[in-house]
Amino acid sequence: MASGNFNACQAVTGKWEGGWSDHAADPGGKTMYGITIAKFREHYPNGTAAQLRAISRSTALAIYRKDFWGPIGGENLAAGVDLAAYDASVNSGVSRGRKWLRASVGGTDVETVKRLCAKRLGFMQSLKIWKTFGRGWSRRVADIEAKGVAWALAARTTPGVVKKALEREADAAKKVEKKQVGAGGVVGGGGVIAAPEAADQLAGLALIGAAGVVVLFIVFLLWRSRINAHRAEAFAKEAEK
Repeated sequence: MASGNFNACQAVTGKWEGGWSDHAADPGGKTMYGITIAKFREHYPNGTAAQLRAISRSTALAIYRKDFWGPIGGENLAAGVDLAAYDASVNSGVSRGRKWLRASVGGTDVETVKRLCAKRLGFMQSLKIWKTFGRGWSRRVADIEAKGVAWALAARTTPGVVKKALEREADAAKKVEKKQVGAGGVVGGGGVIAAPEAADQLAGLALIGAAGVVVLFIVFLLWRSRINAHRAEAFAKEAEK
């Protein structure tokens, strides 16, 4: 178990949440330290945007611990799994975090972390605002996955073994990225049939017409290659620590 790991998890999540934000495309609206105006008003019913912006870090941490860490069961989760579940809950809601956690448990803690992050990223890609926030989200989930895997491994083995395992993950992600970029080039060059791993996915899009299928699939491959580039970078950074 990772009892007492709240501060370590929050330090990572807090880095991604940042300070004041009021992005027009963000459904959360006005946010300070990752605390949305709606969440703030659950604790301070008449709270204003100005009061939210002036919230202390200690108050924000208390809200995080009560409303996210507690409900996700952070104190009872294994190292690494706690980070993956907690960050997902903060970013996408506790109900989704719980759902992804339940669907990901099984096998090693490393496998749980990777499955949870994959489910989370799949949900993000389904959102209309992915085109606006996708790059940042991809980097964030890659960072959480790499750190979660590193923490899970560190709880079970030696630093040297952890480093080698992280390097293998980085290499594997890099190889997948290159394969996806290459497949995109084959499809884009008009050789759809020459890309066997693309055939099944393309078949499901046949109703929109061959040209539309090619365009959509190239976009899909490029996004997937970018995601794996972010994963390779994140795992490589963790391996260097």
